[in-house]
Amino acid sequence: MKRVLVIAGEPFADVVLSEWQAQAEVIDPASMPATRLANSAVDTVADNRDAVAAEIVAYAGNDLLCYRAANPAKLVALQDEIWNPILSAVEKDIGARFVLAQGVMHTPQPETVCEAVASAIRNLDDLQLAALQLITTITGSAVLALAYLKGIATADEVWAAAHLDEDWQIAQWGRDEEAEARRAARERDFRAATAALANGP
Repeated sequence: MKRVLVIAGEPFADVVLSEWQAQAEVIDPASMPATRLANSAVDTVADNRDAVAAEIVAYAGNDLLCYRAANPAKLVALQDEIWNPILSAVEKDIGARFVLAQGVMHTPQPETVCEAVASAIRNLDDLQLAALQLITTITGSAVLALAYLKGIATADEVWAAAHLDEDWQIAQWGRDEEAEARRAARERDFRAATAALANGP
């Protein structure tokens, strides 16, 4: 879009700078997740804030943390142990209660949840909104994204919570190299997004 890229926060600007300094003869955008995120904030999010916010709210309406396993018992207990404290803290922060369900059948959330999530992200700047959207889509959870934004959970805790089911399956059946490569690529994007939000809203 030929727009000037301006990054207000020095820590995240340093992350972008380090990506450029790491480039050699050929610029590889795939190795520059923070730069891509910053470009997205300037070129896409700035002109589509309502749509981006609506996507985050839509995830909250179908959030990963609200769909629980019915079995086995150890997985059920692990979801309760890891997800419940995060969900409860986010509920307290935004002032709304999520509805939980077992299985994958869609269970709509109360309108108050959608309104509360929309209110919680309304005043974010373009980079913060872009970062929050990226965390939400990577984790499948607006709750986890808000937990990081609000300082309720660390980046490591959010990443682990988002992959609780996947890690459970790995423990049962072993690792898959292609899946691990895809996960590593997602984590690079995730870490760039958390760096953009490191200074909070």
